[in-house]
Amino acid sequence: MYSQCNVLLVEDDHVLAATLKSGLEEKGFVTMLAHGCRQADVALQAGQVSIVILDLGLPDGDGIDWLQAVRGRGVTIPVLILTARDAVDQRVTGLEAGGDDYLAKPFAFSELVARLRVLTRRGQTSGSILAVGDLTIDLLGRRAQRDGVVLDLSPLEFDVLTHLAHKAGTPVSRDTLMREVWKIEQRATSMDNVIDVLLVRLREKVDKPFPHPLIRTIRGVGFQLQPER
Repeated sequence: MYSQCNVLLVEDDHVLAATLKSGLEEKGFVTMLAHGCRQADVALQAGQVSIVILDLGLPDGDGIDWLQAVRGRGVTIPVLILTARDAVDQRVTGLEAGGDDYLAKPFAFSELVARLRVLTRRGQTSGSILAVGDLTIDLLGRRAQRDGVVLDLSPLEFDVLTHLAHKAGTPVSRDTLMREVWKIEQRATSMDNVIDVLLVRLREKVDKPFPHPLIRTIRGVGFQLQPER
């Protein structure tokens, strides 16, 4: 099912990289290895990369700096940050630098695969349009716009917004987002901070440029997409 997904794994630990490459290829992911920033740049320039798994502690540079440079060049390929830095501020920094998701070491391989499946999923539903107020979401084209303005959303941001739109008017909990969007049933550490950071980024794009907010926080419950009345 995922044989057409080309993964670039940027990881300086050769043993871990080889193990992950073998496991991912068993799951149908075509996997290329890069052990530093320069090798990663060469792989990206060669094309055919669908998604990047990025370790932050690289021998020839910091992964955050590399990611910011890549985003600065207009590269929109999904990036899953994979690192031993599990502090909340490091997660936030990684996401703000342009990462689409964050997975801290040590991790379960099944969780890594689940995250990749979410990030590489493309519209497999019908070409219908969801509409909430002045927000419209093209499920087939995976494009959202508000009041005619196209929103520059990452794949994960699009998935979260689509889930909220499907449940428009109904509060959606963080646990529900974790299960339905991230496809994670259980996790040893909380996902709340990662989800909250993503919602902050989503609000910046969906609400901040417009006079009326659509995304609301329901205290003690979760989030709700609700058009202005």
